[in-house]
Amino acid sequence: MSNQPVQTVGASSDKIKVALAIVAVIAGVVGFFVLSGQSTAVRACALVVGLLVAIGFAWTSEQGRGFISFAKESIRETKKVVWPTRKEAMQITAIVFAFVLIMAIFLWGTDKLLEFLLYDVILGWK
Repeated sequence: MSNQPVQTVGASSDKIKVALAIVAVIAGVVGFFVLSGQSTAVRACALVVGLLVAIGFAWTSEQGRGFISFAKESIRETKKVVWPTRKEAMQITAIVFAFVLIMAIFLWGTDKLLEFLLYDVILGWK
């Protein structure tokens, strides 16, 4: 028997709210470009109003509430992260640069060795 969670299909009103949110965003962007003869403030206002209406529609849908819950939980998890101190970050960065330098020298040496073996020893070109 499978213990996988079952995802239920959202209500049609939620789908309509999401569709209206998308239409509001598109209307705001179209309004921004249609009002090209107006001042920048009027154009920006049309865009902002479209975005705010879209946020309002999305906020009231199940997907919108789920997204807000996800964002809050993400912020909570980010606060749990133990960030390195400046000294630790500098030490880790120095180790990475040293490793990259060593690898670059190793690859350069390997390339020159293979070049010598191929062109000078095997093919006899010089």
